[in-house]
Amino acid sequence: MQRIACPERDDWRATADSAGFDFHTIDGERYWDERAYYVFTLDEIEREIEQASGEIDAMCLELVGRAVDDECYLRRLKIPEAFWPLICESWHRDEGSLYGRLDFSFDGRGPAKLLEYNADTPTSIFEAAVFQWTWLEQAIERNIIPKRSDQFNSIHERLIEAWKKVGDGRHLHLAGATESAEDAGTLAYLEDTARQAGLATTMMDIRDIGLLDDGSFVDLDERGIGLVFKLYPWEWMFHDAFGAQLKKAPTRWIEPPWKALLSNKGILPQLWEMFPGHPNLLPAYFEDDPNAARLGASFVRKPLYSREGANVALISEGITVVEQAGPYGAEGFVRQALAPLPKFSGQYPVLGSWLVDHTPCGLSIREDENPITGNTSRFLPHAIL
Repeated sequence: MQRIACPERDDWRATADSAGFDFHTIDGERYWDERAYYVFTLDEIEREIEQASGEIDAMCLELVGRAVDDECYLRRLKIPEAFWPLICESWHRDEGSLYGRLDFSFDGRGPAKLLEYNADTPTSIFEAAVFQWTWLEQAIERNIIPKRSDQFNSIHERLIEAWKKVGDGRHLHLAGATESAEDAGTLAYLEDTARQAGLATTMMDIRDIGLLDDGSFVDLDERGIGLVFKLYPWEWMFHDAFGAQLKKAPTRWIEPPWKALLSNKGILPQLWEMFPGHPNLLPAYFEDDPNAARLGASFVRKPLYSREGANVALISEGITVVEQAGPYGAEGFVRQALAPLPKFSGQYPVLGSWLVDHTPCGLSIREDENPITGNTSRFLPHAIL
């Protein structure tokens, strides 16, 4: 694994705009950054990323299988009791998952270590699936990178196949916070892949979902919402005004309710308890567990619910080295062994390993001068040599 500086394409902004990638710059700062790229060997990708991702996904599914019928697990994750039946039934109905992203710390010299699982509403998928592939092709054509370069990336093709499976020919609604350029772009891309899979689609703001007297969810045209992809976290839905209707409505959700377990940082100590010593896991404990003392005075403190690094703190020898502000933490925290991100040219990269229909199929990299990856951390492309 190396970070290699390279010239950027003169027309990359125009290329991004024409592709609908209109959040390539955020608040005047680069989000997409191709002034460097990360390069991996094929063995690193296949053995250290792809194989590890498949193992962790299988471990996560085993964890869900235990947790959905065990109130001890559900209480530890602070899942509201009213929604336990919804989660349990979605699992036992074998409701399919479309995608997810495992975030790793990896430096090329040891096993990749799982930092967290973005299992419910991961973004940056358009950049990973489409725009970095465009960069690869054009960078080869323009002699920016070696001719023999490749990329770990079959996300787009696998999404289309996955939609055929989970969509089953039905009308698909896609809902999210459409005022956000990033969320709207993610929804538009996933809508495109669903249409390529043969599904009829309707995109809408999640605030426009209505409720009929019979408990059915509908769109603005009062069309029933039978199947919906939601770019909106389950923990928010549980507390929204319509939350109480979730278990009554016939709507099928993607991601399914059982994914609410895996999007919770509480799975980190639960995975460690089930698979102690696994080379791709870091020791982790609930903060109120006496065993958390085993980590000593150096650890990462994470809220059970958190997004974009909010309320995460890195603590070394009892001193808070860096902490991200945010609104999370009321439900509690976990402590995870401190595994500092590698540093390349003053940057800290986090590797995102994408799963589509439980198959590892792509890689995205976010980097920052800050060792906690946040909303404005830059996206850099990668290549295999």
